[in-house]
Amino acid sequence: MLRQENDKLRVENVAIKDAVRNPICNHCGGVAMLGNITIEENQLRVENAQLRDELSRICGLAEKFLGRPVTPLASPIALPRPSSNLELEVAGNGFGGLSSGGTSLPMGPLTRPGMMGVEKPFNSSVFVELAVTAMDELLRLAQADSPIWMTSLDGGKETLNPVEYMRTFSPCIGLKPSGFVTEASRETGIVMINSLALVETLMDGSRWAQMFPCVIAKASTTDVLSSGIGRTRHGALQLMHAEFQVLSPLVPVRQVKFLRFCKQHGEGLWAVVDVSIDTALDGASINSFVNCRRLPSGCVVQDLSNGYTRVTWIEHSEYDESAVHYLYRSLLSSGLGFGALRWLATLQRQCESIAILLSSTVPCEDHSVLTQAGRRSLLQLTNRMRDNFCAGVCASTVRMWNRLHVASLGEDVKVMTRKSMNIPGEPPGVILSAATSVWMPIMHQQLFSFLRDERQRSKWDILSNGGPMQEMIHIPKGQTSSNCVSLLRLNTRNQNDNTMLILQETWADASGSLIVYAPLDVASMRAVMTGGDSSFVALLPSGFAIVPDGSSGYGDDWSGKLARGSSNKGSGSLLTVAFQILVNSLPMAKLNVESVETVNSLLSCTINKIKSAVSSA
Repeated sequence: MLRQENDKLRVENVAIKDAVRNPICNHCGGVAMLGNITIEENQLRVENAQLRDELSRICGLAEKFLGRPVTPLASPIALPRPSSNLELEVAGNGFGGLSSGGTSLPMGPLTRPGMMGVEKPFNSSVFVELAVTAMDELLRLAQADSPIWMTSLDGGKETLNPVEYMRTFSPCIGLKPSGFVTEASRETGIVMINSLALVETLMDGSRWAQMFPCVIAKASTTDVLSSGIGRTRHGALQLMHAEFQVLSPLVPVRQVKFLRFCKQHGEGLWAVVDVSIDTALDGASINSFVNCRRLPSGCVVQDLSNGYTRVTWIEHSEYDESAVHYLYRSLLSSGLGFGALRWLATLQRQCESIAILLSSTVPCEDHSVLTQAGRRSLLQLTNRMRDNFCAGVCASTVRMWNRLHVASLGEDVKVMTRKSMNIPGEPPGVILSAATSVWMPIMHQQLFSFLRDERQRSKWDILSNGGPMQEMIHIPKGQTSSNCVSLLRLNTRNQNDNTMLILQETWADASGSLIVYAPLDVASMRAVMTGGDSSFVALLPSGFAIVPDGSSGYGDDWSGKLARGSSNKGSGSLLTVAFQILVNSLPMAKLNVESVETVNSLLSCTINKIKSAVSSA
């Protein structure tokens, strides 16, 4: 049998050699004149044909990416002479034909520096295809008459039609993980900013986090695949990492790794889209879907004639609901937690605040004690106070907190500790943070109005010593008086009692409200109010975060209700109370159980006083 098989192979070998000596042209059927072609040159012809196919595919992808026809600058790769070296620009440094104004857009197989100088290959076209698909989905979701959205009976809230969505789109990042639930929302509003400024803010990780301070705990740009075409952000594509938070210890921080793609669709018309990824640039798998993944989400921005913009914001995520406390599940499912309403309301409030603070005609209660430099220094101190408060409530990676598990504490109370040593702006020693969230039988607008009223502060604040407080300085940060920075002191005739002041920031919008405060000594505040460096002023913030409980209407007239003090029967609010306290001035001291119980008692006492005050009002 082996001999027979060997004879067959010899016959086939002879036939193949004869065919090579006498090649036939496939087009005309005549004798083909190939000359002396080496094996290497024949292999190069095959590779060249493959590269032509790849070039055609990339050109088609680039046209979708850039929104215009693309013509390669380089001519098709010709077969080199036997003595020359083959240089493939397409495979070496990306598709050179897409460069414009000195900006190269990597589209094909690329290389990135790895460990020990070794370069690791990756294919960025996968990310480009994902970005293009996500952008297409965002634009279709943003259409005003899209059947993908259903309007509630009261004409306010829009919800996603899951059947229509699945019929329209294919999953661009795979099927929904088991046990995850979907949240989707859309909001449109007018914002006091132009499109170019907003796009630049969104594409800069640091500025993006500053624009959404209570929503974003931390953000960074990990890789830039394209910085844009020319000197614009059109075609910009980058990988980012962010931590999103709801100000409650009962809602886990969402850590998301995602692509962000920016594209201009017309004069003054831009779109920025995000979509989660599960593959790093070196091809390694990354665990980005720990408790949440971001489906195509983002905003469409259009300039208006008055210098403002019309912004349509879309949020679409899938998350693990089992990790969320039952108190906050309705809030998250309604879109008030991480939804479009919160993002848009925050953007509107921040832009309004920036415009007012930059105005030269900002009213202030007492110009004699607060200079322009002092106002700037005081606002910087306030921003640090607010950021430290958020980090203590949500336990993001901004601060390294260690959670304590004490049997005597309830599951709803989160107590954490950390040691402060040589940290500017913090007292040295052991710092304890305690936070909890409770349901209150009162509308969030009413609860906010009560807690920010300095005349009623003695009903719940032990720092007031049972007496009324007086507002010394009032810096507005919005059109309503509730959005402001204040400096409070005890309203007493005894000057010896005025050794402590309270710095406070308050704001309210459609998604909720915040009250953050910190006690400060008079000497430090005098230095700040005269324009001194506020970064060395030590403070430990405390405060409240208030949100609707998710059972009432989505698009309530919150500003009108705040002014009228009205409420809906059967609706309540979720109140988060948080304290940061220095329990020992020695950083290496050990924390005892008595300190934890004292802070827990302070939490319970404050909540009970608030409940008693609002129930008797």
